[in-house]
Amino acid sequence: MSPASSAPQGAAQSAATAPAATGSSAADAPVLVRRLRGESVDPAAPPSVWFMRQAGRSLPEYRAAREGTGMLEACLTPDLAAEITVQPVRRHRVDAGIFFSDIVVPARIAGLEVEIVPGRGPVFAHPIRTRADIDALPPIGDHTEEALEPIREAVRLTTAELGPTPLIGFCGAPFTVASYMVEGGPSRDHLRTRALIREDPEAWDRLAGWVAELSGRFLRAQVLAGAQAVQLFDSWVGALSAETYLAHVQHHSAAVLGAVADLPVPRIHFGVGASHLLREMHAAGATTMGVDHRIGLDQAIDILGGDVPVQGNIDPAVLFTGAEAREAEARTVLARGAAAPGHVVNLGHGVPPDTDPGVLTDLVAFLHEQTPGDPASTTTTSTPDAREADAL
Repeated sequence: MSPASSAPQGAAQSAATAPAATGSSAADAPVLVRRLRGESVDPAAPPSVWFMRQAGRSLPEYRAAREGTGMLEACLTPDLAAEITVQPVRRHRVDAGIFFSDIVVPARIAGLEVEIVPGRGPVFAHPIRTRADIDALPPIGDHTEEALEPIREAVRLTTAELGPTPLIGFCGAPFTVASYMVEGGPSRDHLRTRALIREDPEAWDRLAGWVAELSGRFLRAQVLAGAQAVQLFDSWVGALSAETYLAHVQHHSAAVLGAVADLPVPRIHFGVGASHLLREMHAAGATTMGVDHRIGLDQAIDILGGDVPVQGNIDPAVLFTGAEAREAEARTVLARGAAAPGHVVNLGHGVPPDTDPGVLTDLVAFLHEQTPGDPASTTTTSTPDAREADAL
């Protein structure tokens, strides 16, 4: 594995100095990490950017590295997971790596039978739908910590390769992971999961609590091995009302984020189609909120009270437009993000697998030429009706 060439945004702190061991002051932390914390940075510093799913099928080197190796096997093979994590940093010069993993990796580590089926996604051999199923879940304990060693080793290899470029740890949120377990695989409406919450909330609480404990250990292992920030992904949480989220989900997400709350790392929380839950998700213990493309970033900042760092929220659709439309979207997002105490540019969702890698490289280069907050767009205030229509 060749070292990532010249890190995109230099930082005095090397990856060999894990934040969990020493912490990092505002002066020596990477610019991206400081923005995630809402700390001041040099006004001349270019925007910080990384992309969800930046390591994946859009890269030919990823497809070559994965050839003949299943997704979960790749996630649990330290040198391969490290190489895949570094690939987009090397190619696109993004300002952070996102740890290559999958939201069901902790379940596989715990001993559940789950596979990533090409063209479908995670599939559990034995869906969890009854109290007896929940009672039969593997216990979590010291043996779980031992089973997490491939994750720790992958993080150590990755941070050594990234040098001063920070690594963001990754974990799926309890609602989304538990939903996969209940549904048995991907679902459009998550009806079985929502039914379990309503019919047997105690059973749901036990299942989500099991996932939360496992996920918290998974996330903490990454930070202790060298990750300098974390992101909790709740891909399906947008299916819930605020009332249901508060009563049955928030405290489980809080348990995961709480597992790293004593460590000096920003905690990003991101949900898809969850603009109606921004305040509630932030209250689960996030320090930074990821925002998807279905709401204007300025609106999200206002909802959060104007004092929460944000991440997002370029519409992935512009990856398939010409440069003019793409750059206009980027300028708009930068201008809106300036209202927050910290802003890291990202997409409003993951990189689509059929994205031209050159488009991402060009977008990063364009962003790095900008000054955060410059009013370079004719429209810097979002139109609620248009955004709401997009969410339908």
